[in-house]
Amino acid sequence: MSTSTVPSAPLAPSLLAGSVEQPTFREAVGSYVSKVRGGDMGSLPAILALTVLTLAFVILKPETFASTLNIANLFQQGAVVVTIAMGLVFVLLLGEIDLSAGFASGVCGAVLATGLTVYGWSWYVALAAALATGIIIGLLIGVLVARVGIPSFITTLAAFLAFQGIVLLIIGAGGNISITDPVIIALQNRNVPPLLGWALAIIAVLAYAGTSLRTWQLRRKRGLLAAPLGMVVLKIVALGGVVLAMVAILNQERSLNPLRTSIIGVPIVVPLIVVLALVLGFVLTRTAFGRHIYAVGGNAEATRRAGINVKAVKMACFMICSFMAAIAGVLAASRATSVDPNAGGSNVLLYAVGAAVIGGTSLFGGKGRIIDALIGGAVIAVIDNGMALLGYSSGIKYVVTGAVLAAAAAVDAISRRRARATGRG
Repeated sequence: MSTSTVPSAPLAPSLLAGSVEQPTFREAVGSYVSKVRGGDMGSLPAILALTVLTLAFVILKPETFASTLNIANLFQQGAVVVTIAMGLVFVLLLGEIDLSAGFASGVCGAVLATGLTVYGWSWYVALAAALATGIIIGLLIGVLVARVGIPSFITTLAAFLAFQGIVLLIIGAGGNISITDPVIIALQNRNVPPLLGWALAIIAVLAYAGTSLRTWQLRRKRGLLAAPLGMVVLKIVALGGVVLAMVAILNQERSLNPLRTSIIGVPIVVPLIVVLALVLGFVLTRTAFGRHIYAVGGNAEATRRAGINVKAVKMACFMICSFMAAIAGVLAASRATSVDPNAGGSNVLLYAVGAAVIGGTSLFGGKGRIIDALIGGAVIAVIDNGMALLGYSSGIKYVVTGAVLAAAAAVDAISRRRARATGRG
């Protein structure tokens, strides 16, 4: 005698809402502490380092480091490094590396400058050419790594040397191309009007609050584990406080001679970086492509067997990285109002890789967020700026930055080992 089972009808969302016991605020805090002890520290070490360094420089140089002029300078100073670092996060998540990102930004900056001055292009045509150059560079590197199978270290090291030569060929040894286009110069040297700055800040905070509360509500409705409402509200208040405080500071007069020249408002580059971070963060956390990136970084072979096109994912990530390098090249050209043969060289790449790693992105792949680049970039900018104000030489700054990077890599390795030991990794 055979029996058959009739599949039960799916439960309504309202019935599922009580299927998971939601944690209290105290339990959520305890869970986070346990996660940190288990090795999953995320950006916590970088945040602590940023806090300690900021307090130290404020105490040592209160009249200059904490001035409104220097705070604005920190944002502008770190913009190039942070932009490249955000692109590098995509490559590092795969467990790969891109050593050419610095000089790729230099090539794109040279294309921009040449288009504006030599060929007389309008700013949007020159900008489009620079960004397209970045995408083509990423596509070339992606093909060599993903399709041909050359290790990314070797491929991008070769590109590092080649792009350095290309910048020299475009600019000429000892040459310099000045940029006079007001739109390009404004990106790093002009400010948002104060009222518009307040409006953008309030819109950003309200958008974050609405998204956070909506996500919390949907998770509760679907019966999924959700953070306590108090913790969600606390995050909203904390972020809102920081954003509004920064706008209030940057909207103060910071000119050394306000009667002659007034400098007030949030630098234009700040909302630009925020928009880029939000878009890239959305790609990583809210799309199937983002989930595929983490999967490839965690186990490329298992991901391939699951039917995901690993080669296409790798190529796309290298293209995103070089595209962000192109934007960084434009920002560097804007800040200097010129492009020279050293564009994208010096410590740009090292600082960008350091920013991503210091912020919490793993060199082993599969672990990282866009916010890591922002936090790590802030750490490097604070070190570079603060030690310069104290009068230390470049050698000392490099030693300190290298030590911070080594410490971040050590924390990453130790946390991974602890995570495996506790069954979290």
